[in-house]
Formats: sequence, C-alpha cells, structure tokens
Amino acid sequence: MKIGKLLGALSNMGQIYEGVKNNVFKKDYIEDIASVRWQECQKCPNMDPEGKSCAAPGTQPCCSACGCSLAFKTRSLSASCPLTGDAKKWDAVMDREDEKELHEQLREGKGTATLTETVVEEDPDKEK
Repeated sequence: MKIGKLLGALSNMGQIYEGVKNNVFKKDYIEDIASVRWQECQKCPNMDPEGKSCAAPGTQPCCSACGCSLAFKTRSLSASCPLTGDAKKWDAVMDREDEKELHEQLREGKGTATLTETVVEEDPDKEK
C-alpha cells in the first residue's frame, strides 16, 4: 500500500515542493487558506495523526487517502482534497501555473493587496 502512495507522490512532486516551500516561507494568505483546510481535515475520518499511512515516515499528521503530509498539502494552493464527490473537503485555489505567476507578481511588488484578496476570497457558489 505504501509503495502506491510513494509512486503517487512522484507524480505530485510540484505540489509537494510547493507545500514544503509554503511551510518554510510562510505568507499570511497561505496560512489563512491552510488553516481553513486544516479545520476540515481534522473532522475527516481519513486524518491520520499518528502517521501510520504517511507516504513519507515522520511527516504526520497525514491523509490516509493519499498519504500526504497535511502540513504540506494544506499549504499547496494547487492541491485539493483527494476524496471525491460529497466527501471532498476542499478544492485547489489555483493551478500550478497561476500560483507561479502570483508568486512572481508578489516578488515584484505588483498588486499585492489585490492578489492576496483574490486568493483568500471565499467562493460564492460553494455551499456552506
């Protein structure tokens, strides 16, 4: 079972890198998103606080559905909850290319307030 999760992780290296980077170099708007996602994960039966189903040992808590470390997955703006249908807890905020563009604009100091508000704005079509 773990080998499947490790192989799955290889196909998501960009998202893993993004989550690790965002965990190390914290930004308020990403922490806001991660906090909301973490609250949802804590209510989920797939949350593994002990790390028995983590793809990488020592990265708990993790999601038993995909094996990802929740410290990284919740901070990856291009990642989404691996569950499907009504069980899915949260969606990606943007795709990988959009996130690269956002970070580049933030580094250049272009429209920081507008970009931040756009990222953390709640989806009006999503039911609460």
